[in-house]
Amino acid sequence: MQTEKVVDHIVNWLKNYATSANMDGFILGISGGIDSAVTSSLCARTGLRTLCVEMPIHQAPSHVSRGQNHIKSLKHQFANVTNVQVDLTSVFEQFKGVVPQAYECEHLELTLANTRARLRMTTLYYFAGLHKYLVAGTGNKIEDFGVGFFTKYGDGGVDLSPIADLVKSEVIEIARFLNINQEILDADPSDGLFGDCRSDEDQIGASYDELEWAMKMDKEEKKASDFSGRKFEVFNIYKRLNNANQHKMKPIPICKIPVHLKK
Repeated sequence: MQTEKVVDHIVNWLKNYATSANMDGFILGISGGIDSAVTSSLCARTGLRTLCVEMPIHQAPSHVSRGQNHIKSLKHQFANVTNVQVDLTSVFEQFKGVVPQAYECEHLELTLANTRARLRMTTLYYFAGLHKYLVAGTGNKIEDFGVGFFTKYGDGGVDLSPIADLVKSEVIEIARFLNINQEILDADPSDGLFGDCRSDEDQIGASYDELEWAMKMDKEEKKASDFSGRKFEVFNIYKRLNNANQHKMKPIPICKIPVHLKK
């Protein structure tokens, strides 16, 4: 990959899009992970206002400190970068207190995790509306178009996606080029939606390197029967999640009414 040229391309794309849309800058959530670090750095390079928002909800301390260190570094490099912290823990707890709790439901933990992501999306759009900013997504290609590892109308609720055509290894390559803090480069990828340190690999059952391989094999129209051992297992994980999460990747279906029924 021609890393420097890719960075320039994304930065120009961001700036041109914002200018054409008559918007004044970008806003995004900072998680302490590599995707948000890279995306915020790319937005900052446009010279347009870039607002980094921390939105902890029972967040693991390591995630918080990595995010804060990144923001500090970014503000040192770019005068157009500002930040704000909105602790949503009490909002999340209040929400849990007013909705019926389905304690016997096996989906409760995941449902509440997705609720965290949707509270954050709402917060980002609050600030975006105040300042005429575009909400920048931080999803990479594997997450957005491979296994659908994002929350619908949560971190998937954005105005534009600067790195969604880059697989994780390419994001890491760009992060190194941008001199992203080493602690972020070294950290295990995690969505941080459960209040602990479980990684994306813990949840998915495969690493991003493995998922990149599976995505490539799927594009080449390979089948699970073409593989054995760990490759067989990983390919099945990829295909299962890709099939299950198509509803996240495709446009909302519209029920088209036949013309004769409208007469």
